[in-house]
This record gives sequence, C-alpha cells and structure tokens, in this order.
Amino acid sequence: MNYFIYLLSFFICSAQCAPQNVFSSAPTCGYSSCNPVKDGMINVHLVPHTHDDVGWLKTVDQYYYGDKNDIQIAGVQYILDSVIPQLINDPSKRFIYVEIAFFARWWREQTDSMRHVVKGLVAEGRLEFILGGWCMNDEASTHYNAIIDQHTIGFEFLRQNFKDCGRPRVAWQIDPFGHSREQASLFAQMGFDGLFFGRLDYEDKDNRLKQKTMEMIWKGSPKNLGSVSELFTGALYSGYGPPGGFCWDTICGDSPVMDDDRLHDYNVPAVMQNLVKAVNDQAKHYQTKHLIWTMGSDFQYSNANTWFKNLDKLIKYANAMQANGSNINLLYSTPSCYLDQLNKAGLKWTSKEDDFFPYASRGHSYWTGYFTSRTALKYYVRRTNNFLQVTKQMDALALLEDTDNSTYNIVILREAMGVAQHHDAVSGTEKQAVAYDYATRLANGVNECEKVINDAYGKLMPLGSQKPPSHQFCTLLNISSCSVTENNKMFQLHIYNPIARPVEYYVKLPVVGKTYSVIGPDGKAIETQVVPISPDTMRIPERSGSLAKHDLVFPTTLQPLGFTTYFIQMTAGKKAKTGHETKTLPLSATSANVVLQNKYISLTFDGQSGMLMSMQNLEKEISLTISQEFRFYFSQAGNNSKDEFQASGAYIFRPNDTQSYNFSSSPSLTTKSYVQAGQIVQELVQSFSPWATQTVILYENARFAEFQWTVGPIPIDDKLGKEVISKFTTDLKNNGFYYTDANGREILERRRDHRDTWALNQSEPISGNYYPINSRIFIQDQKVNKQLTILNDRSQGGGSIQDGEIEIMVHRRLLHDDSLGVGEPLNETGSDGKGLVVRGSHYVFLDTLEASASLHREKAEELFMAPQLSFTTEQTKYSDWSKNFRTTWSGVKQALPRNVHLLTLEQFAGTGPEPSESQPFLLRLEHMYEIDEDATLSKPVNVSIQDLFTTFEITSATELTLGANLPLSQLERLKWMSADDVDTESTKAHDPSLKFKPSQLNDSLTVTLKPMQIRTFQIEIKNRQ
Repeated sequence: MNYFIYLLSFFICSAQCAPQNVFSSAPTCGYSSCNPVKDGMINVHLVPHTHDDVGWLKTVDQYYYGDKNDIQIAGVQYILDSVIPQLINDPSKRFIYVEIAFFARWWREQTDSMRHVVKGLVAEGRLEFILGGWCMNDEASTHYNAIIDQHTIGFEFLRQNFKDCGRPRVAWQIDPFGHSREQASLFAQMGFDGLFFGRLDYEDKDNRLKQKTMEMIWKGSPKNLGSVSELFTGALYSGYGPPGGFCWDTICGDSPVMDDDRLHDYNVPAVMQNLVKAVNDQAKHYQTKHLIWTMGSDFQYSNANTWFKNLDKLIKYANAMQANGSNINLLYSTPSCYLDQLNKAGLKWTSKEDDFFPYASRGHSYWTGYFTSRTALKYYVRRTNNFLQVTKQMDALALLEDTDNSTYNIVILREAMGVAQHHDAVSGTEKQAVAYDYATRLANGVNECEKVINDAYGKLMPLGSQKPPSHQFCTLLNISSCSVTENNKMFQLHIYNPIARPVEYYVKLPVVGKTYSVIGPDGKAIETQVVPISPDTMRIPERSGSLAKHDLVFPTTLQPLGFTTYFIQMTAGKKAKTGHETKTLPLSATSANVVLQNKYISLTFDGQSGMLMSMQNLEKEISLTISQEFRFYFSQAGNNSKDEFQASGAYIFRPNDTQSYNFSSSPSLTTKSYVQAGQIVQELVQSFSPWATQTVILYENARFAEFQWTVGPIPIDDKLGKEVISKFTTDLKNNGFYYTDANGREILERRRDHRDTWALNQSEPISGNYYPINSRIFIQDQKVNKQLTILNDRSQGGGSIQDGEIEIMVHRRLLHDDSLGVGEPLNETGSDGKGLVVRGSHYVFLDTLEASASLHREKAEELFMAPQLSFTTEQTKYSDWSKNFRTTWSGVKQALPRNVHLLTLEQFAGTGPEPSESQPFLLRLEHMYEIDEDATLSKPVNVSIQDLFTTFEITSATELTLGANLPLSQLERLKWMSADDVDTESTKAHDPSLKFKPSQLNDSLTVTLKPMQIRTFQIEIKNRQ
C-alpha cells in the first residue's frame, strides 16, 4: 500500500510539480521539433491521437466528464489527464490534440503549474495541436461563414495561450463523410501546409491505392484563386485507426506486446511478423519511404499508459531488427512531421480539382442521406448563425464595452455555434437526445445575444438621453406565430439589415386583426396587405397557443448595415387608405388556368389541379415549361449485414426503388388549391396530402417565386420509412450536367453517373447522384440560353436524376438504423409526439445564363444574412417616438459595391482564461463573384475602408490569414510541386497578385478584392463619437 501511494504521488507530481528546467529554454515547436528519421529505410510515423466527437451518442458535456458510459465509454478530461504525464516523462513521445472545444474546458480547470507544464510540452512539439478548430466540422451541411468562425475561435484560444507554437500547421478531417473542395480552399487560405482525412469513396480508394495517388495536390479554387487555394492532401490508409492487431487502448481487444520470453504467451516474433506485413502492405501503395500510422481512435488514451507502453515496445523491437537487415524504422511522430518528410522528398504530385462527394463505403452505402437528416436542426443552425453575425456587427458598431457583458454573452453563442458545426451535429447524425442538446445550447446563446442587441440599440437609437424600450424577439415567425404582434394593437418593428448595401425586403407578421396601418421611418404610410393564414399552417403543432389568423405583409427598403423602424397599429375594422384587400378564390374542376404575375415573372397553374405548368421571365421574354410536385421514396429496410441488405438511415440514403411516388393512388395528382390574390403579394395554396402542403408566393417586385413548403408528420402507420422530395420537371436539356454550390461559395459542375477521377460503377442511380446543396442548385440549357436556379434556406441533398429535372430532399423519417454508429432510427416525433412537421422555402429563378449569377449571388447573401426583426410595444405615435429616437440609421457612410460582402465585423474577444494583449476589431471583406460569372460584377473591385463606418474611423489595418491567427506577411507555407502545374489552364490563368502576400494599403486604406477573394484585417479604430 505504501509503495502504491508513492507511485501515485510520483505520477501526479510529475505533471503538477515539474521543475522549470524540464524543457529547453527556447521553443522548438513546428517542423524543427520532429524526431529524426533514417534515410534509406521505411520510416513509420506513429501518431498517438484521440478522436473526440464534440457530441454524437452523448452530449458534449457527457463526453467531457465521462457521464453515461452505458452509452459509450468516453471521458475526455481523463484522456488529457492521462496523456500529459506520459509526455513529460519521455521527450521522444508525441501526442496530437484536435478539438479545442474540449481542450479549452480542460485548460480552464488546470492550475498555473500545470499550465506551465503544458506550455512547455507545446513549445517542444511533444504536444501538438492539429486542425485547431472548435470542432472538426462537417463539410456537407456547413456554410463557409460558420466554418471560418469556428476555426477562428479555436485559433484565437491557441494564440492567446500558446503563441506561435499553438498555431496548427496541418488540417485533420479524419471522420467527416465526404470532403468539400471549398473546405480545402479555406484551409489553404488559413495557412495550413496540408490536410489529412480518413474517408473516401471505396472505388476511389481502390483506384488511388493501385496508382499510388492517395496523396495529392488539391486545387481548392483552380479557376479563381489558383495557388493560394492549393493544399497538399493525403487520404489515410486505415481510416483513422491503427492497423489490425495494433490497438492497445483499454477498450481494444488486441493482445499486448508480451516480451518476457520466460512466459508461455511471449509474442514478440508474432507481433514483429504482423508489423512487417502491415508496413509492406501499406508501403507498396505510397510513393515515399514514409508511412503514417494513426495510433488511436474514438476517445482513446483515457489510460495512456496502456498505449504508450506497448508503442515503446513496438518501437524497441522493430528497430532492433535493423541489425539483422530490416529496412523498417519506427518513430513517434505527428501529422506535421510526416508532412514535412513528404515535402522534403521533392516529388511531383498528382492534382485534383473536383471534390470527394458523394462518399460511398460500399456499393449500396452512399452517405447522402445526412445531407438532409434533421432538416429542422439544419435550419435552426443556419438562422442562429445569422443571428450571431447580427449580434457581432451591432456590438462592434455600437462600440459596446466589456462592462456591458457583451463579450461574455456573445462568446456563449459563438461557442455553441462552433460546437454545432461538428460533423455529428449539423450533419443530423447524432442521437435524438444530443440533437436536443445542440438546439438548447444555441437557444441559450440566442437569449444572451438578445441582451447585446438591446444594449446596442440603447447606444445607437437615442437622439438624446432617453433610453429606448426593451426589444422583444419572435423566433417562430416562419410559422406565423409571434406573441408580440398578436397581443398588441400598437407596436414598433425594428429591422436590422446585416448586409452593407440596401435591401428590398417584404415583412410578414402574424396578426389577429384584418386592417392595420403601417407608418415608415419618414412618417409616411406604407402600402400593406393582410393575408389569411392557411389552415395547414394553423395546424402546425408548434403554433399551439398562437392567436394569429392573418399575416400582415408590406414592402420595406432597408438601410445598409443599419436599422429601420416601422410603426404598426390595428385600425379596428377601419381600412387604412394604404391597405389592400386579399381575395380568396378556390379552384374547382371547371376553373380556368391561374396566373400569378408581377412585372418581372409570371407563373401559370392548371386551373383544376392547381399544379404549376409554366414560368416566364417577362423582362427577357423567355418561358419554361415546368411542373413541381412533392413525391417520396420508400426507404430501404435491412439488417446491414451485407451490402445488399444496407438500410437507409441517418447517414445513408437508399430508396427501395429507382422511382419516387406521389401522394395519390391515382395516376394524376389532384391538389386542393386556392388563390389569395392581392396587390403586394399573390399566393397559391396547394395541398398535396394532409401532411404535405405548399404556398407559392409571388411578391410585387420580386424576380423570384417562393415555394414555401410544409411537410410532416410523415406517416409511418405502414411501417415504412419515407424520404420526401420537391421535384421540378422542365423541358430544359441539360445533358446530364447540373451545378451545386460548395458551402455557399463556389459553384461545382456535377455530371450524372460520373466521377472525374475514376470510372464509376453506379450501383445506386438515385442516391449516387445526390450532392450537398448548401445554398443553390441549377440546370442550364445552353442551346436556348435558359437557366433554372433554385435557392434553399438550409443545407439539403439533391440532384438532377433525369434531364430537365431537379429534385431536392426536404424531410426524412426512417424506421431502421443504418448500422454506422448512431444506433437509432432517424424518427423525429416533434413536439406532439406524432411526427416532426418542418417548414421551409425554395426560391426559384428563371433567366439567361449570363444574367443568372447576379440573381442567385445576391439572393443567397440576402437569405443567409437575413434582416433581424425585433419589437417594442410603446403606446406612442411616430411623431412622439421620432423626437427621442432615430427611426433609421446606417453603420456605413456609403454602401459597399454590389459584388462585395461584409463577411465579418466584430470586436474579437478570445475564449481563453487569459486576456488578449489587445481587443482589436476583426474585419473580413469578400468578393462574391467568380471569374466570368458576370460581365461587370466579376471584375476586381476597390473598397476604401478608412472612412467606411459611421461610428468609428479605421486608423490602421494589418492583413491576417483567413483564420486571423497570423499576419499574412509572416505566413510561409511549404512549397509543393504538382505534376501538371506547367500545363494546366488554371495555372496559366492564375493572377500572380493573388499570391500569399499582404497587398500594400494606401493612405485611404483601399482594399482591392479579386473574384472569390476574402481578405481579413485586424483593424485599429478611433471612436467618432
């Protein structure tokens, strides 16, 4: 017992009481900290690591503390507690850590002495941070804004606490289920030297193994950014786990290295034989004398001694064989040290210009279901990120100080949003209880940020000393529910526009009355229309308790990066002069065709069925034969024991047939439809079934038609899962080509039943042609110069399965698990337990090829950075309010050009316990267009930022990498040679001024932006007030 206490005390003290001279005086992190390799031998880089999901089967809290181990044995705090002493006691050992959401928690709990020890380990490269984001984000369901943000908060934590040695050099996306080209481009712009991932299509992998092309140069933006976006990329041989027989975590079943030859179970020769075979099997598929072995997996190393003790023995006996002629050398290493050796090899690598979607793990296992899984959560994440951007902007423009608690409040939502980007969060592949936890975290963050917005209005709105009333928020406006507008006959609406240019926006508020007056910010009456809420909307369970029976609709013109106030009052049955009636016209078997038309577009519907028949662009005088309907696939059931028995699940989309089904047993679907006609808005309400309805909306001055759908509860009485699609069928001849966006940025060409890098053996003609749709999908007919573009309000999956068609999956309800880990069917039951009802919108454009980009680029920005509505309930008139408060205000002196997006404006505060050296503002500006998308808007553009904002002047600006953790002037990336660099058209066309170097800013701080370029600045400001 005394000896045990001594050992325990020594173990603890080795970490807590490490003397100052344990570490070298000067930092040796980065590539100089790598253990030596041996020339002429196969060097096997052993990388001890843990993969810690930021929520999946358990919540993020449960994973950290090790709670609910009956679900999964996992406790992150114990992993870090266990690994640190191992690294202290042996300078040759290495360990990498990835998920900063967990590490930051652990760091907050540590003593000063432990922090000193860990800083020493990081300074010597023994503990290395890889990737460095708040999480390892999904790549199919995420928006580029959120990807950048979640890495930025992780990077800032590392910068604050570990300086340059905390800056990750390598990206590590080992578990996401398919990989986006835009992700590679963003990583390159963040300054990463390389990327490693674990999953790629089984056919692609087989082909690459044969050709020795598992490692390559990935061109993230070959058309627009060129070499700035290029990233060395490696696909790992064994996923992200160790080779078979070499897993030595306490949860593994492999035999340890038993090296006492006096015992019967002595197994060193067998282990070495297995090692030699595994090394040689892998080596024949790679080009260099260096191999990487990922020695760890999910939540491993909670007892690090079991891993390191066996790895020590493995290294010892493997390297001892060199005396007998072995050419195998084992060493502790990291991904960056492995990458450094590949770089030193000086080879020319093959390149790749497309992406790694869709991912199939076997013939009938296409991981395309998660593109749509948990569609309500996907929408909530998107809208909440919108709210976060609004909060950060208003906090910055109002120059709120820490005494206002704005920094703390914003951090709560920023971190919750970072967690939500995890590849088992927004992806929809978590257990139901965990999905609820993600949503709760976001809701808590929103509540805190509402306080910040109130504080900002308190600074920006008053003309004098009087404080404005408290603002209230309505989070269910998308289903026509808002207690403020329903319970008050008089109220004020405040709309903040987060886009730095004017926006035309149609307000739609749920109300109880039939007549209202609306006064604008200039005191003039606004044209309005009151529209009945459809019966199907009234039945949405989450509207329980809502009193509204109508929607009040009116147009607004919003100030750039500013707010506008409207004064709304019920007129007690007395129709306002500016109010317009809505006429409801039910359709019948004898009805004539119905036309919804404004001055830009026209939609024609069959008068009997209510189905869409054609669409016209009146400006361009082009028309399109088009129909739209909701259909569904029956989900494949199965026990997943073999490929042919693969079930559709949270990850996998596998229909049980190659055709979808309509909602009627009759060949032609007859919908229950009626028209609501008015001057400001026209609507056609369609009912495809009791659980699938839609309202087609055409606003007075819109160049698009909105298809607002409501789906659910999906019935499962027949014990069959169903996956619902919205299907558009046209007479366009797109010849198998269609186009989708990558994380909301660049557009990628898709080709049915085709992959650019191998000859596809298509075994799933539906799901094998599905791609992520983060913001838009379109098809073109070049011969007739027509393009049909559809934008969405959340990430979804879809494709063009037949020529002239676009289908987008909107909702899924399944009764079988796909046996890929989550362990439960994707069966969301909703607030009433009967099945989740989901509402969303698609925005449909018809135009010429050359004009379409300007439409979908601007609308996509407006959807993602939507105006934020808030309300006050003062019983006061415009004349009294305007004496004390501004009714309109802009945060910019002049609007940004149409092709420039204000991506980030925030007072950047880190997430670590130690204060930053300063609290600078962070500014990102983005060119929204690709090369040759638009004759005018695709050109480079200059923006003077010094005098841009109204509340402060920018006195200096330092250009940073995209992740804001390094001055761009200090960035030096590893240089790679591509086998096709000389001959590729993209290289020839590449503008050399886009090289990684900060452009000189003149006295007016003028920023030049080229197509698809994002520039990041740390700005110093002077308050104008």
